[in-house]
Amino acid sequence: MNARKNRITHPRATWLSPKDGRLLDASRFVRRMAKKEVVLLGETHNVAEIHRWQLHVAAALHTLRPQMMMGFEMFPRRLQPVLDEWVAGQLDTNAFIEKSEWYDVWGFPAEIYLPLFHFCRQQKVRMLALNCYRPLVTRVGKEGWENIPESERDGLTPSAPATPAYRQYLRKISERFAGQKGAVQNGGMPAYSEDRFIRAQQTWDRAFACNIVHALNADASDSPPLVIGIIGRGHLEYGHGTPYQLKDLGIKNVGVLLPSSEPEVRLDEVRGIGDGIFRLDVPEPPIPITERKRRTPPAPAQAS
Repeated sequence: MNARKNRITHPRATWLSPKDGRLLDASRFVRRMAKKEVVLLGETHNVAEIHRWQLHVAAALHTLRPQMMMGFEMFPRRLQPVLDEWVAGQLDTNAFIEKSEWYDVWGFPAEIYLPLFHFCRQQKVRMLALNCYRPLVTRVGKEGWENIPESERDGLTPSAPATPAYRQYLRKISERFAGQKGAVQNGGMPAYSEDRFIRAQQTWDRAFACNIVHALNADASDSPPLVIGIIGRGHLEYGHGTPYQLKDLGIKNVGVLLPSSEPEVRLDEVRGIGDGIFRLDVPEPPIPITERKRRTPPAPAQAS
């Protein structure tokens, strides 16, 4: 493919197919996504425009699949009762932010996520806490799953092994942090650090997948709900991460939707990245993360 054909113009407010660069009919595309079991909406956490886009997509899907749940990377599983209280109308906004320990477990500005939370409350869409007990990620990174007793895995099963393609993808991410927290050798992280980083990343991938599957298995409604996942795009791109772990758990009808603010795409770079890319308005500058208090959360109860 020559350079000109490889570069595709992507107009604002349009959906583009990463498979071949075609502009997609928005109505038909959203209807196709509404037939999925799970639709994952990737994000860059501190870009407010992306959260507006997530809300718009979720609202469109909700008109087609009102039986819906929405899962959030931001909340560990132990906070599920708080999310249930919020959707049930038992907490006001300030009480929800405080009781969910928002600035301890996440730290990005709450105001850029609140429209999503209010949407769930208004429409009685169950919110799902998709994350795990944070020290588990560190522990799996250091020790590996085989050294973590089942009762201390926060309800998770071990991750399916990382593919060579995912390892390469994560290696590129790690190179962005070259020189931080120790010397980097041979253009990448030392092998022991890379393996630890991959195990940690896969713990998050598996947590999001497991907690989606837990919710689907526990749902008693006549028709299965559509699960929307609000998750960092690094856990979703190119069929790696959470989509790969969902497939390992038997959930194969998964859509991955991603935003972009770029006026052009390179097909060789985006092919396979997801099911659709939406061209955003030019985002406002990223919002800096709020300093976390970094207190140690309570350990979860033994998983049932």
